[in-house]
Amino acid sequence: MMSFLIAGITTLKTVGFIDNLFSVWMSAWIVAWMFAFPSVLICAPIAQKLVSLIVKNR
Repeated sequence: MMSFLIAGITTLKTVGFIDNLFSVWMSAWIVAWMFAFPSVLICAPIAQKLVSLIVKNR
């Protein structure tokens, strides 16, 4: 969802309201998703471990 929204916002900011905005947005989103999905798979477990360490130390 986040890659979808960010791709939409940056696409709108870059090209403005054009006739094929949705098509350009979807093209940008596919590329963003290809990077976001593996990033989540790598970063989420690391973030969970860090939070667990912080919470246990309290």
